[in-house]
Amino acid sequence: MTWNEKRQHMVDSQLVKRGIKDNRVIQSMRKVPRHDFVPDPLRKCAYDDCPLSIGKGQTISQPYMVAFMTECLRLRGDERVLEIGTGSGYQTAILAELAEEVYTIERIPELSERAQGLLDEAGYGNIFFKVGDGTYGWPERGPFEGIIVTAGAPNISSVLGEQLNEEGRMVVPVGTRHSQSLYRITKRKGQLMEENLILCIFVPLIGEYAWEEN
Repeated sequence: MTWNEKRQHMVDSQLVKRGIKDNRVIQSMRKVPRHDFVPDPLRKCAYDDCPLSIGKGQTISQPYMVAFMTECLRLRGDERVLEIGTGSGYQTAILAELAEEVYTIERIPELSERAQGLLDEAGYGNIFFKVGDGTYGWPERGPFEGIIVTAGAPNISSVLGEQLNEEGRMVVPVGTRHSQSLYRITKRKGQLMEENLILCIFVPLIGEYAWEEN
């Protein structure tokens, strides 16, 4: 199978059959070449139904989880979205296909540099990069209509919640270092309304308002 055939099979078998319905999300997953964001030794596994190591103790998320979290943001195309944890840059690319602007923060400089190179080469002009502690968010660029946290947090952050626009949505895994539940937070009349969606496992979110680095 070609890379494109593998990608279409991934979307049909892993996403559509599991209930991903947002056509814009589906089309973005059909378009973005996930294998470009996977390190060479694991590239043959790029469209497998699992997360993969990208080095520095970090992972590129399972394709279904990328699609599910993105769908939960309910993006229409005119939003400013904040991503905490650039990682490989794959989730960033999916967001850039669906939102007007994406602001992405990565605490590990080498990962941020690699992702920026890949995304610049792909021609995205609506992504803004920052290296630093993502738990602070990016208040000077907010408020945001969407916030996505791609690592497991110990709690729902009021710091990030303050950077949500009214009716904005935040998707974040919350729990222990080794197991979380995925929450969607919607800001209504200044209050953060919580929805517990599914169980998940992410690498821990490291920072001032999350876990300490071991």
